[in-house]
Amino acid sequence: MSRVIAITGGARGIGRAVAERFRRGGDVVAVCGRSARDASLPRELFHHRADVRQRPEVRRFIEEVVRQFGGLDVLVNCAGVSRWRPIEDIDEALVEETVDTAVLGTLWGCQAAATALKSGGSIVNVSSLAGKRGSANNSVYCAAKFAVNGITQALAKELGPRGIRVNAVCPVYVETEHILASLSEPSSPARGQSPQAYLETFASTQTALGRLPTAEEVAEVVYLLASQEASAITGQCVNVDCGTLPQ
Repeated sequence: MSRVIAITGGARGIGRAVAERFRRGGDVVAVCGRSARDASLPRELFHHRADVRQRPEVRRFIEEVVRQFGGLDVLVNCAGVSRWRPIEDIDEALVEETVDTAVLGTLWGCQAAATALKSGGSIVNVSSLAGKRGSANNSVYCAAKFAVNGITQALAKELGPRGIRVNAVCPVYVETEHILASLSEPSSPARGQSPQAYLETFASTQTALGRLPTAEEVAEVVYLLASQEASAITGQCVNVDCGTLPQ
């Protein structure tokens, strides 16, 4: 039987790859994002415009999914913003954009889904390797992703007695349009290199496999964690990093 999957931030980047993976698996997939529907989205994907920073908008997204498709089996929280900036240049706007999207977006998504999911349901949060270790000029993003991992672990304990599993994936760099734009900023670790050159150097010097994961490979791990094959796995924040941070 097909499942009903809701994905925040599912219209582009890693979220889009996750949506495509569930769709290929025969599931019914609904995505939400701040922008209007992208013309490139397959017609089979249900799109709802929502800002995950706003609790009522996330709740309406989940309610609409349940109304349209009769229930909810899996929520994937994938909305996020990545920016680098040194501590002296951090301002309220950066904090609100980064933290509210990652932390509040994840929290509101989980809250709304918890009322709709039944035993056997699953939540997968897309976090980051930055949620496990700090890096220069990245304190706001690291704080946000550490919080996502904390939410994941806490809700695994809270929702576990109801038969709902909660996990996270923690990718290292994944070459998406958003990360390439972020690496072009002056405070990013690329330090003026082209983003592609920086990623190639990082892959060859910092990973065990000599390469970076693709969005599709991250999606495969999300798909696994949401499946019955992972029925004994909850509260885990799984690195998808080609061996950058062995644990």
